[in-house]
Amino acid sequence: MATRALVTGAAGFIGSHLTERLLADGVAVTGVDAFTDYYDPALKRSNLAAARAHPAFTLLELDLGRADLAALPEVDVVFHQAAQAGVRASWGADFAAYVHHNVLATQRLLERYKASRLERFVYASSSSVYGDAERFPTDETMLPRPFSPYGVTKLAGEHLTLLYGRNFSMPVAALRYFTVYGPRQRPDMAFHKFCRAMLTGEPIPVFGDGRQSRDFTFIADAVEANVRAWTRAAPQGLYNVGGGSQVEVLEAIRILEHVLGVQADVRFEPRPPGDPLRTRADAARMRADLGFAPATGIEPGLAAEAEWARGLYARR
Repeated sequence: MATRALVTGAAGFIGSHLTERLLADGVAVTGVDAFTDYYDPALKRSNLAAARAHPAFTLLELDLGRADLAALPEVDVVFHQAAQAGVRASWGADFAAYVHHNVLATQRLLERYKASRLERFVYASSSSVYGDAERFPTDETMLPRPFSPYGVTKLAGEHLTLLYGRNFSMPVAALRYFTVYGPRQRPDMAFHKFCRAMLTGEPIPVFGDGRQSRDFTFIADAVEANVRAWTRAAPQGLYNVGGGSQVEVLEAIRILEHVLGVQADVRFEPRPPGDPLRTRADAARMRADLGFAPATGIEPGLAAEAEWARGLYARR
């Protein structure tokens, strides 16, 4: 019997790439997505075009926070990528959606599979759990201090995953992503916004002075971390997924200017609440346990995203 995987958020940025990788590896994949309108659902459906043409792929359209999860199949591994994304949108009345999709949905999915014979339940966490970290690079022993409501809900989901592992002997792992980028990146994320603005002749809004820096992780490296966490993670393993590229926002814009052959029209705006000034991953635990280090640097990674964005926006 073929290995069976469940990928939640399968139509999203990371979920769609992970789904394609698993299918290429001979895994039968059931994808789950609610197709929320946080960004254009048509983009999400286009992300799944290759997967939907594959005979080993099945799509279930349901909301994990509401649906009867008995409809989900028995599988060997669960990759829980689904979440309500976005730091800046998580304030105010929209917080209820973050609790629903990031906390309640995670708890219900863990309940569904706590008695199953899983090889692994892999939870997609976020470097947002660290907030403005006290030291850099930041390792997994750092006390999490989220700086946004989004980070609070991702940390809650992470705690739920690990406590189900401890209480019910579930083989779980949590991956703290450090700003994943590449083709299919969400339209609310910085590099996608920069590419779109440059290709359509619009100004680029840069929050703060542009000197804030992030640890950027190329999509293929994030996918590889998931695949390795499935088979190699320690019990209740918790891993930073980063260490690929440390770059300031203005430097990233300069790289995109070179790749796209377009000069950016940068407009500086006040830094919004919830945005840390810096992130940098200590990825030693990932290297030791998962036997893996990010392989794609910022320049080839941004070139790949820019080429994808060119195809998306050049025709407009």
